Amino acid sequence: MAAGALPRPAAELFATARRRLLADRGAALVIRVGGLAVIASILAILAFLLVEIAPVLRPARVTMGAALALPGAPPGAALLDEHRSHAAVLGMDGVVRVVRLADGALALERPLGGALTAAAADPLHGALAGAGPDGAVVVAPVAFAVTFADGVRRVAPSVGESQRIELAEPGAAIAALAVRGGDATTVAAALADGRIAVVQRQLERNPFSGEVTERRERRLLEAPAPVAALELGADGLDLYGGTRDGRVLRWDLRAGAAQPAEEASAGSAGVTALALLIGGRSLVVGQQDGSLSVWFAVPKQDGRARLARIRDFPRYPAAIEHIAASGRDRSFLISTAGGSLGLHHSTSGRTLWRGELPAGEATSLAVAPRGDGALLASAGRSTPLEIDSPHPELSLAALFGKVWYEGAPAPAWVWQSSSGDDAFEPKLSLVPLVAGTLKGTCYALLLAIPLGVLGAMYTSQFMHPRLQRWVKPGVEIMAALPSVVLGFLAALWLAPRLEHVFPALMAMAFAVPAAAIAAGTIWSRIPRRVTARVPAGAEVAAVAPAIVAAGAGCIALSARLEDVAFGGSFPAWLDRTAGFPYDQRNAIVVGIAMGFAVIPIIFAIAEDAFSNVPSDLAAGSLALGANRWQTVARVVLPTASPGIFSAVMVGFGRAVGETMIVLMATGNTPIMDWSPFNGFRTLSANIAVEIPEAPQGGTLYRTLFLAALLLFAMTFAVNTAAELVRHRLRRRYARL
Repeated sequence: MAAGALPRPAAELFATARRRLLADRGAALVIRVGGLAVIASILAILAFLLVEIAPVLRPARVTMGAALALPGAPPGAALLDEHRSHAAVLGMDGVVRVVRLADGALALERPLGGALTAAAADPLHGALAGAGPDGAVVVAPVAFAVTFADGVRRVAPSVGESQRIELAEPGAAIAALAVRGGDATTVAAALADGRIAVVQRQLERNPFSGEVTERRERRLLEAPAPVAALELGADGLDLYGGTRDGRVLRWDLRAGAAQPAEEASAGSAGVTALALLIGGRSLVVGQQDGSLSVWFAVPKQDGRARLARIRDFPRYPAAIEHIAASGRDRSFLISTAGGSLGLHHSTSGRTLWRGELPAGEATSLAVAPRGDGALLASAGRSTPLEIDSPHPELSLAALFGKVWYEGAPAPAWVWQSSSGDDAFEPKLSLVPLVAGTLKGTCYALLLAIPLGVLGAMYTSQFMHPRLQRWVKPGVEIMAALPSVVLGFLAALWLAPRLEHVFPALMAMAFAVPAAAIAAGTIWSRIPRRVTARVPAGAEVAAVAPAIVAAGAGCIALSARLEDVAFGGSFPAWLDRTAGFPYDQRNAIVVGIAMGFAVIPIIFAIAEDAFSNVPSDLAAGSLALGANRWQTVARVVLPTASPGIFSAVMVGFGRAVGETMIVLMATGNTPIMDWSPFNGFRTLSANIAVEIPEAPQGGTLYRTLFLAALLLFAMTFAVNTAAELVRHRLRRRYARL
């Protein structure tokens, strides 16, 4: 052997130790890299959610373009095309001028008559109207035809044949004017004598001959005070007025001329401007003292709907002169006599932007149909505005507070993201979804925690090892069942059957525990010489038949029990006596199905926690004279409590994130109701339902990502708290 060389056995031991050291270092490196990868993945998910939500926090921006020269008399009304390339302005000299906004060039000019005393615009139908001193109103339709040639968009403005409508006697002064164009043209004007003149012009086409006949109806409405502002509903069948003494009026034009106006007080300051938002249900009211409020009809106990002041915005220092509503959402732009501008949103109650006019007051204000721009027009000049307000519907109050939605009797938490109507008011409260998530989790854990923890305790501490080898794998195999299968069975098999045997389920809650206790009591009364022949922990074979028999007996007697206790129908009895409707797919069905999915997880972790308690502790307790149950309850259970708590928290996370079972087994109704007989909608199920239909980058899209972040934060907070509690319990019971 060479000098300094190790003997062969020593060399082999040294090589083995070196390989083990390298393997340990490699394993430690893999574990460290894997842990960092998990942390990085979680942080990447969080960063992605924050990036998608960040645009919601961006404030609205309003950019003023260069002022353009505007020929003629001061404008009284204006319209914009949807591409913001042209503006049609009706001057008080009775001339419609169409201006190209790119360079201010005059594209079209059409006189309607002489000088005007009042003017109005109808952006919905594209009409301009002006009232002259002769008591007549001229209505001119304005169109912006769009064509594409060689990939270039061209807008061709046109002013159609005007209609002359005799509204009042010659010489009658008109204080305010409102118009709705189209085939059913309606014009309303406030006369100097305090009355309101309304003319409805209807064109009817004979489907056989094609002949068009015109029908006009004129009526005079009485007003309790001089009217300073008028606004017509989208269909021309509702008329709103604002008086100089601060009252808001509404006439139903379907009811005839004799129908009195509905009155509502807006305070002592006079009403100076009115505008209806998209949908024609919300009325924006501006007043002389700068007050700005939103009103709509609210159903009362007598069944009638009456105007109510719903929300107020911050007051302006001067009178509100003009209000222009967006045709895309419930945003609106206002201008004041003091030269202030403001952009607001009705549903969220947000003041999106405030600024100052570039050159004093505006005589007319118009918003583009898409809501992405506006036009300020004053004597001799017009100023285009660019509006960037991507998500005006979202605010903390709209997402988490009660909101008073159009037509609702009171503020409420509501989730209803879409409808078939373009004028639909989105309702994006996350509170019903959070409540549904907690509701589903609560009902699932009510079933899963007792069965999972107590089953794990019995299996680990009392059951015979031969049975353990069958029970533990069998319960763990339950975790391999796909959620979609459980949801399918719960929706199509369990829910309809549970409706018919629900009284039996209630009876089982008492009969099954009683049967188990009775069977255990009988087993304990059997002589020791007989039970000693049965392996320890095998007494479950005697208790299980009693439990099965009790459950089967309850089901067999369900119909009889329902007849005796509930008058033949439990759902009808529940609705009649408690006022709770019974939904077939309810929280109890979800609790059973989702509990079935959560039980294996809680069982497996809790069973490991019980099994990992050192046997010396149990042996010492038994040696000191404690029986098996005392040992388990006072020694094993406290020692295993950190692991049991972890099992419950993991089960909680599984229930919170469950999607398919909730999606299939509930009515998927986002309601604020803790009744076990109603359905619900969870955050995860809502994301699964809504995200395929949400336009990328839209408000609903961002809201769903916000819901995902909220779900992420909930589970992270619960798991963090659970980990802290687990470490505290471990330190507390480490001395046992």
